[in-house]
Amino acid sequence: MRAIRAEKTYISRTGMRMMNSKVQSLRDFLASADRIALVEVAGTKGSTPREKGAFMLVSRAAIFGTIGGGQLEYMAIDKARQMLFSPLEGEMSAKPTEGVLSEGTARALSPVDPTPPGSFAATLPSRGRGTRIEVDKVCATLDVPLGPEIGQCCGGRVEVLIRLADAALAADLVAAAEAEEAHLPRVYVFGGGHVGQALASTIALLPVHCVVIETRAEALEGMPETVETRLTAMPEAMVRNAPAGACFAILTHDHALDFLIVAEALKRGDTAYVGMIGSKTKKATFRNWFLKSAAGSEAEFARLVSPIGGDTVKDKRPQVIAALAAAEIMTALVSHNAPSSADHQIPHGRVMAG
Repeated sequence: MRAIRAEKTYISRTGMRMMNSKVQSLRDFLASADRIALVEVAGTKGSTPREKGAFMLVSRAAIFGTIGGGQLEYMAIDKARQMLFSPLEGEMSAKPTEGVLSEGTARALSPVDPTPPGSFAATLPSRGRGTRIEVDKVCATLDVPLGPEIGQCCGGRVEVLIRLADAALAADLVAAAEAEEAHLPRVYVFGGGHVGQALASTIALLPVHCVVIETRAEALEGMPETVETRLTAMPEAMVRNAPAGACFAILTHDHALDFLIVAEALKRGDTAYVGMIGSKTKKATFRNWFLKSAAGSEAEFARLVSPIGGDTVKDKRPQVIAALAAAEIMTALVSHNAPSSADHQIPHGRVMAG
């Protein structure tokens, strides 16, 4: 029986490692420029690149996030930068310009009745009809059909709201991002070997909170900044403390350790995914041990995914296994969380950019 040692957070040679979260990246971007525009998908109809609530931020020199790319995004960035670069005084044209979009492609934020007293309405240069802006609330709305007129064939329609971000709006964005990050599904990767490193790097790009657990300090070096790392002599304890709906990918350097971790995960009835790297022989060996020595059941064993990533693609390179396993994990998360997705709506319906 292995000696029990206290669990500890991974500490590198330069001190305790701090996870660089997407919320921190958002804060850094908001602090990087004096003027920033929020570009948000305010409405959708039919097939569209992103969902309602997806947003990006645009400064004069950089962007943060995406609303789906393509010509739609280029148009939105162009419009946002017109707003950023052009002060209202004397810079905006009072008439619509010629463009490539059909009638009604660009419109004001409804309603656009006569200008309120004390306000000034102007028209930004655009590729469609003029967009109305008021000084006391600088904003623009693009209502874009995703068809051949703009070189996209999605077939739907997107309404994009563009606003200059003040301190209050920036604080609201950070609060929404913090709420989203707090509800991110947890993915625990046990093992920081070649496949573990590749899987952590792949999962780091996804909207999940990834934790890599290892018994070897050197195996945690070089992990992506957005991945949390833990060094512990009792990795199976991490399974017991994980929240409901978590995913567990087990691929350590020790088959006996794999078995202990998988057994703990399978005994929980609230996991979204339990996967173990290995061959059919390893899975059969685990089944025999699990049923006879770990008090496991056939029903529990049936929930094990092994080998991770499936066996359709006959390629054992770590990066390939990681890509297949990451897709498998995301599919499992979507399936597991579908009934309760309404319980974790992001404030104001915003979806933080990846």
